[in-house]
Amino acid sequence: MAVNLPETPSEAGAGPAPAPGGRAEARRRARGGRGRGVRRTGHRSRPWWIEVPAMLAVGLGVALLIKTSLFQVFTIPSGSMENTLRVGDRVGVNKLAPLTGWKPEPGQPVVFKDPGDWLPPQPIDGNPVTHAMTSALSFVGLVPPKDNYLVKRVIATGGQTVQCTGTTLTVDGRKVDEPYLHAGDDSCAHLNFGPVTVPAGHIWVEGDHRSDSADSRYHRSGPGGGAVPVDDVVGPVSAVVWPLNHLDWFGWVGR
Repeated sequence: MAVNLPETPSEAGAGPAPAPGGRAEARRRARGGRGRGVRRTGHRSRPWWIEVPAMLAVGLGVALLIKTSLFQVFTIPSGSMENTLRVGDRVGVNKLAPLTGWKPEPGQPVVFKDPGDWLPPQPIDGNPVTHAMTSALSFVGLVPPKDNYLVKRVIATGGQTVQCTGTTLTVDGRKVDEPYLHAGDDSCAHLNFGPVTVPAGHIWVEGDHRSDSADSRYHRSGPGGGAVPVDDVVGPVSAVVWPLNHLDWFGWVGR
């Protein structure tokens, strides 16, 4: 008597045979899904040459927004604010503060635009390519600006009278306590002046390293009598953000 054996192990005890074409369809599905995971429907990945520029554009847009309205980083180029701020420090300046009604107050370190020939002419990078790239990155806030900005501490504001006699600095006749002064300096650093009344809408600024700071005291013959227009102030210095061993926080409005 002849015995019919199952053609494959799966046919033995596996129930009824699959419909015609079922095996081929199963093998096709197995080959199509092997190693591909779950296929999402309704989504097509964009080519990299579209996604990468789009991501860069979004990143630059965010950086520009932060630089324009929130914070901007500046590099300290000189020792005029030592030891509060040191050469090479990078400081975060709160640009949102002026937009929300903040006004400079005595005791705050601030960054401001050169009000008129306080700084010597800045050298221009001789390589036009690198100069253009640096200017573009500075514009969007990815690198600190290198020229036309200074950082000093506010001593007096519009309407106040400032004077230095001997070693004593006074504002409206009251002695100013200056624990931030560079070691070995006094408030006047051998330069007596005043009394000077600060014009409305201006601030009187001096460096913490009083003997190494060409500040309002040295520009009394210039516009504003040495005072800086509030409109030229970028904002208060809120923090030292670099280097790591000199991180410091002065507060949201630089107190």
